[in-house]
Amino acid sequence: MAAGYTIQSGTIVLNRELTALDIFVRDFLDVLKKHSDYLVVSGYVSIATGRSRGTEDVDILVPQMSGQHFAGLFKALDDAGYWCYQGDSAPELLPYHKDMLPLRFARNGQIFPNVELTPINTTKELQFFEFNHPQKIRIDGFEFNAPPIEFEILYKELKLGSEKDLEDARHLRAFFADCISDEKLDKFTRLIKENG
Repeated sequence: MAAGYTIQSGTIVLNRELTALDIFVRDFLDVLKKHSDYLVVSGYVSIATGRSRGTEDVDILVPQMSGQHFAGLFKALDDAGYWCYQGDSAPELLPYHKDMLPLRFARNGQIFPNVELTPINTTKELQFFEFNHPQKIRIDGFEFNAPPIEFEILYKELKLGSEKDLEDARHLRAFFADCISDEKLDKFTRLIKENG
């Protein structure tokens, strides 16, 4: 137990109400989850845990899909009222996905906030690792998959390294000070450095 959260059966439960950004992410994931596994990474994880900073995009990893599977996801997002910055049809966007380039989606008529949907496969070893070791986080009934907190901290410190990322990492270290595992920090440090 710590200020701001509890841990219930391995799930981090944040003790606050949903914000407009949370609702945007929840609604997008409600569509995405019917078509793909996913992992929410980077800035939104820090913001969800109380870091006071704005964000224009929410980073989500998805497994690389077949053309047919991708077309189904695109149609579902289109039907649910989302548009893509890079194009208007699945055939137009599939080459981006096959090349593992991110695609940005926002609600129709809006630019921000948006989701940056990035495909991964086994060639992206660190992303593939975190994808397969999700940490569940819940906010007022909204549950989503995030990386292990220790991995998120170290990825920001050792791989990304911008001032914004380092501030995110400092926030996460302070917020989760009571539950961060030194064993996991050591393990993930080696993993990230070996795949640097």
